[in-house]
Amino acid sequence: MKTGNRGRLAILISGRGSNLQAFIDASAGGALAADIAVVISNNPDAGGLRLARRAGIPTRSIDHRDYPSREAFDAALAAEVGQRDVDLVILAGFMRILTPVFIEPFSGRLLNVHPSLLPKYPGLHTHQRALDAGDTEAGVTVHFVTLELDGGPPIIQARVPILPGDTAQTLADRVIVQEHLIYPLAAQWLISGRLQLTDHGACLDGEPIPATGIDYSPGASSGAPTEPG
Repeated sequence: MKTGNRGRLAILISGRGSNLQAFIDASAGGALAADIAVVISNNPDAGGLRLARRAGIPTRSIDHRDYPSREAFDAALAAEVGQRDVDLVILAGFMRILTPVFIEPFSGRLLNVHPSLLPKYPGLHTHQRALDAGDTEAGVTVHFVTLELDGGPPIIQARVPILPGDTAQTLADRVIVQEHLIYPLAAQWLISGRLQLTDHGACLDGEPIPATGIDYSPGASSGAPTEPG
């Protein structure tokens, strides 16, 4: 059950849980009016599970290798999340392609973060692809999850310049700092009722969000998004 006016999150991970830590910090610090009800991983050895346990958060491991198909795994995952009475499901480094079996029951309350300025570079190796293309900037996008891989409506983007001598790793190191800022922010918008997924895309405060999302600036952390750029 909810505590007061606070929401409840389920966070799905596969690895070390760096975004999980950002959510733990945002929840504890008051930037996110929600509690993490459960952290679930498809990888029993994920470091993020240990991180969650140290924070006193319930954890669950559902190994995808134990299921004969993606759909069977997704059905088990949906059943586990469904019994937790959550308002929002956060994909935080969850390295599985989800099927409609999971996506449809949580439509409109399922978020992902992708380390590129979508629609550029869906999929993997985003930073190297930006470097190879000669781009002058890179970034990260929080978006709703839909049936199209990395194709759900963007909510918010943060940009970083690509600097001379950058490698995929140095670029990733700068992008992830921004990732940890905008992901809990987008979650707070949804938890507070400001953000919705409609038949026409994402809306904030009843206004359509631009096709590439809201451009993040530090002022957005107070709840006031900048004008799209």
